Amino acid sequence: MMRFLLPLLTLITSSATAASQANMALPGCPSACGNITIPYPFGVGPGCFRDGFRITCDRDMKPGLFGIDVEVVSLSLQPGEVRVRLPVAYECYDKYGATDRDSGKLKLIPNGVYRPSDSHNQFVVIGCNTVAWIQSHEVIDQSYPYEYYTGCVSYCNDKKSVVNGSCTGIGCCQLAIAGNLIDISVGFGGYNHSHILDFSPCSYAFLVDKDWFRFDLANLTMELDTTVPVWLDWAIRDSNLTCEEAKRAAVSYACRSRNSDCYDSINGPGYICNCSQGYLGNPYLDDGCEDIDECDPKKQNPCYGVCTNIPGSYNCTCPPGTDGDATTKNGCRPKDKFTLALKVVTGGSVGIFLALFMCFWVYLGLQKRKLVRTKQRFFEQNGGLLLQQKMHSFRGATFKIYTEEDLEKATNNFDPARVLGRGGHGIVYRGILEDKTIVAIKKSKLMDENLSTEFATEMLILSQINHKNVVKLLGCCLEVKVPMLVYEFVSNGTLYHYIHQEGHESIILFDTRLRIAAESAGALAYMHSSASPPILHGDVKSANILLDDNFTAKVSDFGTSKLAPNDEFGFATLVQGTCGYLDPEYLLTCQLTDKSDVYSFAVVLLELFTRKKALHFDGPEEDRSLAAYFVTALKQGRCLDVLDDQVKEEARIEILEEIVELIMQCLSMSREERPTMKEVAEKLEVIRKLHQHPWDQDPNLEEMKSLLGEVCDISMA
Repeated sequence: MMRFLLPLLTLITSSATAASQANMALPGCPSACGNITIPYPFGVGPGCFRDGFRITCDRDMKPGLFGIDVEVVSLSLQPGEVRVRLPVAYECYDKYGATDRDSGKLKLIPNGVYRPSDSHNQFVVIGCNTVAWIQSHEVIDQSYPYEYYTGCVSYCNDKKSVVNGSCTGIGCCQLAIAGNLIDISVGFGGYNHSHILDFSPCSYAFLVDKDWFRFDLANLTMELDTTVPVWLDWAIRDSNLTCEEAKRAAVSYACRSRNSDCYDSINGPGYICNCSQGYLGNPYLDDGCEDIDECDPKKQNPCYGVCTNIPGSYNCTCPPGTDGDATTKNGCRPKDKFTLALKVVTGGSVGIFLALFMCFWVYLGLQKRKLVRTKQRFFEQNGGLLLQQKMHSFRGATFKIYTEEDLEKATNNFDPARVLGRGGHGIVYRGILEDKTIVAIKKSKLMDENLSTEFATEMLILSQINHKNVVKLLGCCLEVKVPMLVYEFVSNGTLYHYIHQEGHESIILFDTRLRIAAESAGALAYMHSSASPPILHGDVKSANILLDDNFTAKVSDFGTSKLAPNDEFGFATLVQGTCGYLDPEYLLTCQLTDKSDVYSFAVVLLELFTRKKALHFDGPEEDRSLAAYFVTALKQGRCLDVLDDQVKEEARIEILEEIVELIMQCLSMSREERPTMKEVAEKLEVIRKLHQHPWDQDPNLEEMKSLLGEVCDISMA
């Protein structure tokens, strides 16, 4: 309906001058039939109408539609509507049943210009114990018409139950119709009329103007030749073209006036024309839309000053010597010196404000450029250009370089409420990216500037790690002083929290501990042996092993990770890591090797199977390190006493001895005596199988024992 709002406003504001407009019909053609104006494209007589718009005018000067024996009540160009009178369909009864019937058919040409208006009309059924329906063809397109049905039931057992003015199903019912209907016929059904013939001898059904119709008790016995007003929508439906299509087919385009607009029909295909705003007349005639003189005193436009008419509009200004708002009564006031001075002061103030604003704007621009240069400098220092180049050589790489704004938005400006954890190397935030992906964002504290050129290369290599037990590195932000890393989000916290949660109230099954240990070892073994080049973690601890909803282990936090050296000398680096997990030999030599990760992982195994922290300061000095405490207990022959009570309850003694033996080997002071991470992972898998399949039930017992090696002889305290 918004497409017709402008035509309606134009019609309303210009209705007072409608009578003074030029003839609305084609030159030489009748302009009216009786008191009904006949505007083109309608017309009476040959050559006076557009195809499909013929109007007949009988001797009594009553207009009718061509091909439809109905009287025309009114014609309207804007919007395209015709109001006609149509007969009421009826079915009358006697005590034996129906005696007389008329279906009240309205036949429209399928390709014609008319459609019953679904916005102005409604279907009404009057009578007692009556079912009636309306039937039509609803056109989807010209090749596929289909039947349309809708109807309602009107019931009443006696005349007292019928309420005057109420059409809600007792004596009368009504309902809306669909649009784009091309014909109308009515069908009836009913039952048990014998006891109501005295006050409702017939049933009636008809389409009617819903603003005109009001139910009355007298309608139960209305005359059989009654007609009611009905609205029909019309449009230019030549080949069912839209406005744009019709404009391209210029020969048949109906909007002939230069100052006219075209609107697609809202009831069926086609379009209608209307004079542009500020013009009035017939848009279907050449130069049929004429400028409205808005300054005519009869128009009563809101101008209290000097009105000047211009094509399609008008100007309203204050008389000379005055200023103000000419569209408001008493809005124009004489000019005076005070007003002039006020304008000068106001103008000067505005000028000063604009100058200050421009200076501030320039300052902001310079600051923004400075910020951009700073970010670009950090980006280059952190190896961003090198990373971009290398990303092109990795086909299908999913690694992404994020901006600082991306990560600020994802973390709500690094809201403290989004913190997932804090560590020696930085803070981890929970972030939500624009695509709703939940991620973990690590904001590191410091980074060795000497290693910044290697950072980008190492990050891209780490992003290529594809292992189910390694947290995926999704991207990084390089335009800050210390790069930020973006990881996949793992929902169930850290292994440290799982083991050491307050109260130690939760039960951790021994099988779950073995699985977490084996998965973590497998991930580290993959990094040491299968990644290309190999990767050393450098900070293996329970806080860097995450658990998902199924308690699947995922090794994380590569803040101290290094690519394994290619030469036999390894490399030296500043000592990094976490106290309680550090390899003693690493502390002495500053050389990080794969055996350093093995030592740290042994401490994680101790945490997992003892539920004691790697460092605690509430006991004797010699017992503060879990690793040292275990070694001391081992020498004293009571190493199994260190294990968690639940572990000793669930696991068989031979399994516990194998675990203790493995931990003891990994904690060896000499790195040459420690197993590789791959050997640790394999041994843990074998221990899992032994736990799940007891030796006395396993046909491959000897093979299992050979894989485990020689079981250590450890006495119980």
